[in-house]
Amino acid sequence: MAQGFAKLPSPPYYVVAFSSLRTEGDNGYGAMAQAMLDLALQQPGCLGAESARDADGFGITNAYFTDEAAILAWKNNTLHLGAQKLGQTRWYEHYELRIAKVERAYSGPEGR
Repeated sequence: MAQGFAKLPSPPYYVVAFSSLRTEGDNGYGAMAQAMLDLALQQPGCLGAESARDADGFGITNAYFTDEAAILAWKNNTLHLGAQKLGQTRWYEHYELRIAKVERAYSGPEGR
């Protein structure tokens, strides 16, 4: 999975924050996660994504979108729906999904 900071426009935009705890073993997860990232980045309205996972299987993926219509279109993408079902039955012990509108954003420290 690609790592690093997403290059985003100035707000406002939306974030889909997906926190998850993985089950043991890969079971095809790595390949599917990369395929879903690639597919998401091709969706109209997807601005980018950031993802991290620790050694204990807890991870967070933030996907950024222009608007709620783009989020809904991604949620209902046929290939994504299939991956969601596999996630529920095979890859995740638990997950939380939160959607928020980003009103302000900043970065730092300056000069580095």
